[in-house]
Formats: sequence, structure tokens, C-alpha cells
Amino acid sequence: MASRIRPGDIVSRRKGPVMHKGIAVGHNRILHNTPFKGEHICSEAEFSNGRRLYVQSLDVQARRRVLQSHVETGRTSRGYNLLTNNCEHTVSRLAQGRAQSPQLRSWVVGTGLAVAAFALTRHPAAAAAAYALGRKITGKLNR
Repeated sequence: MASRIRPGDIVSRRKGPVMHKGIAVGHNRILHNTPFKGEHICSEAEFSNGRRLYVQSLDVQARRRVLQSHVETGRTSRGYNLLTNNCEHTVSRLAQGRAQSPQLRSWVVGTGLAVAAFALTRHPAAAAAAYALGRKITGKLNR
């Protein structure tokens, strides 16, 4: 069966509590960024790691930008850094022209609010509610 993924599509899969992201570069190959290998290209099967893949198709201009980027040349030398160059940074840099990580932002905001709530109330439930609120707020801002 032929893959439903087209070059330039953003693909993601569940990886613990987060979504791992990559960009299809054609021929069932995915560019992604991992802690031990940095940015690299692997097979669709290796990327999926036996999990369900979610596909987000980009508009024509974004797809063209992705395919004309360094992905096409195979240069994938950027290393991994959780805070400045994780898989979301790689995908957004290629698809939108600027590196950002909405998942990381929501975790940081949620954790910051949880710490503040716990420091003020000394109540774990208040910290949990503040964490959830921070994740929800940043999730809406990222849309």
C-alpha cells in the first residue's frame, strides 16, 4: 500500500507525554531531530516506531519552502538541544521560517504557574490546577 504522506507534510507521533514531529522529504523518508542523532533522515517505519502517525498537510507555499530548504540537499547537521533545537524547532523552522516549540512553551508556563501556586498555597491541588491552566492558556495561544 502506498504511503498517504507526501513530501513536505508534517508528521507526528506520540512519544510519552509529548508529540514527536518530523517532515516528510519523499520516498518514505522523514527528517526529524532526536537527542542522540540530532537532525537526520530516517525511514517512515523508523520514525513511527510502531505507533500511529498523524499527518498535517501544509499549504502549497509552505510545502515549496520546505522542499527547497536544506532538507532537499540532505544537509542535516544541526544538533539536538531541548531548549533551542528540538524536533518542533526543526519542523517550524522549515515550515514557517522561524524556530519555535509550542509544546516546550506550554510545559514551561504550566510548570512556572504550578510552582508559583504551590509556593503561595502549599497545596498540591492548587499547583496541579495552575499547571493545567498554564498548559491550556499556551495551547490556545499556539493555535
